[in-house]
Amino acid sequence: MIAVLGVIIDQLSKFIITNSIELNEMVTIIEDFFFLRHIRNTGAAWGIMSSNTLILALISIVFLFFLINYIEKMKEISKISQISFGLIIGGIIGNLIDRLLRGYVVDFFSFIIFKYHYPIFNIADILIVVGAFLLIIEFVLTGDDKSGKRK
Repeated sequence: MIAVLGVIIDQLSKFIITNSIELNEMVTIIEDFFFLRHIRNTGAAWGIMSSNTLILALISIVFLFFLINYIEKMKEISKISQISFGLIIGGIIGNLIDRLLRGYVVDFFSFIIFKYHYPIFNIADILIVVGAFLLIIEFVLTGDDKSGKRK
């Protein structure tokens, strides 16, 4: 359910951005800090593998397959892991939809932090990062092993 909700929010946000902000237009939200800028990203984070949309889509599909297979094999799964995996899967699917239907990913959150222009990202990227961060925290705090059982 979390993955489905994440995909819906991600795709809705991208629909709103593409229909309200022109390509490459930048809208200031907080002066010198936070902007909305509609861009088309044909690569991954930080522009890695630019113009390799098909390869990135295939990598996403393979990763989804292995992640879902891993989850299904877990003997026990905590609530935090369920939420984490849901966020990650929702984020992967959100960007995968863009790659398959548009040929690029719609990105729009733009930040300048200490004069550094942070790479522009979207809701799907947030879902993936937050999900991964929660998994790391859970692992560090609980010591989950690969079977999903507590140590």
